[in-house]
Amino acid sequence: MDWPHTAFSRRVDHRLTQLGQWVSWLWLLLLAVIVLNVVMRYIFGEGRIEFEEIQWHLYAIGFLLGLSYANVKDAHVRVDVVRARLKPRHQAWVEFYGILLLLLPFLTLVIFYSLPFVHYSFVNSEVSEAPGGLPYRWAIKSFLLIGFGLMLLSSLARLSRVWTFLFGEDA
Repeated sequence: MDWPHTAFSRRVDHRLTQLGQWVSWLWLLLLAVIVLNVVMRYIFGEGRIEFEEIQWHLYAIGFLLGLSYANVKDAHVRVDVVRARLKPRHQAWVEFYGILLLLLPFLTLVIFYSLPFVHYSFVNSEVSEAPGGLPYRWAIKSFLLIGFGLMLLSSLARLSRVWTFLFGEDA
C-alpha cells in the first residue's frame, strides 16, 4: 500500500533513499575485497585477517544502513498471508499498531542497550582480538546505533504516513 506522504516523510524518505543508493556501492567494494582475499589465499597462499574482518565490517555496514532503505521502499520481508487480503484501511491499522506496539519499542530497546556497548568499546579503545586484526572496534559497533537510529527515523516517517491515511491530517 502506498500511504500518502507528509512533509516529514518526504524529507526523511528522500535522505534515506539517497543514503541507500550510496550504500549499495558498498556491495561492490565488498565483492572486490572477497575476490582479493580469495586470490591472495588460494593463488598466493597468503591469507590476511584484515581482509576477512573488513568483509564482515562492510557486510554489517551495508546491512545496518540498508534496513532503513528497505523500510522506506517497503522492500522488506513481510508475511502477507492475512494482510494482503485485508482492505486498505484495515491494512493501515495493522501497519499502525505494528509500528507503534512492536517496531518502535524494539528499536528503542536495541538503541538503549547498544549505547553502553559502543561506549565501552570506545572508552577502552577496543581492537580485534585476532593478530593483525583491525583497530577501532568501536567504529564498527557504532553502526548499530547509526543503523537502528536511521531505522527509527524511517519508522517514524512511515508512521506519519499511516497516520495521515487513517486520520486525514498531517502528523
